[in-house]
Amino acid sequence: MSKLFVMMGKSATGKDTIYRDLMNKSELPLLPVTGYTTRPIRDGEQNGKQYYFVTVQQMKQMEQEGKIIECRCYQTVYGEWYYFTANDGQIDLSRADYLMIATLEGYEKLQQYFGKDIVIPIYLEVEDGIRLNRALLREREQKYPKYAELCRRYLADEQDFADENLDRAGIQKRYQNIEEKDCLLQIIEMIRKILIERNVSEDKL
Repeated sequence: MSKLFVMMGKSATGKDTIYRDLMNKSELPLLPVTGYTTRPIRDGEQNGKQYYFVTVQQMKQMEQEGKIIECRCYQTVYGEWYYFTANDGQIDLSRADYLMIATLEGYEKLQQYFGKDIVIPIYLEVEDGIRLNRALLREREQKYPKYAELCRRYLADEQDFADENLDRAGIQKRYQNIEEKDCLLQIIEMIRKILIERNVSEDKL
């Protein structure tokens, strides 16, 4: 059976960069899964690349059609922002392995939907001071920086990714993303090992 690798971590831990690097590794047969959000698109983002940017009305229509696998709502300083994963044909576990970015809550719901043996966690971690500095530098590059939302998100992450929540979700391995190259190599080795073991097991059948 194919695998769904789910990358997660607090904001500004480098998820987008590691995700992009993994997808660019031709030796890793991974297909991308793009999530959905109702938040405004940021400078430099493209619809369908980082996320599919939809309206609340579009999201509710997809919900009525039974297409939403998991959904999270965040009370931001700019109102409610939804993030969700849809059963829109992107994921076909009969033909490929996949990589996506999600929250811890999203990861748990994906495990419930697809099964614990299918959904594999990749948890990135960065020291809080470094992470806050990265987030601030990134926000300054926006045409209209949203510093209040940055602070809200930073504090929310402290609760969402608390040690007890990671333990409940069964997150044992934490990849320290201080030196990006080293972190990337560790993740690549993990993915390769899992896929090789899967292929060997299938060959024996």
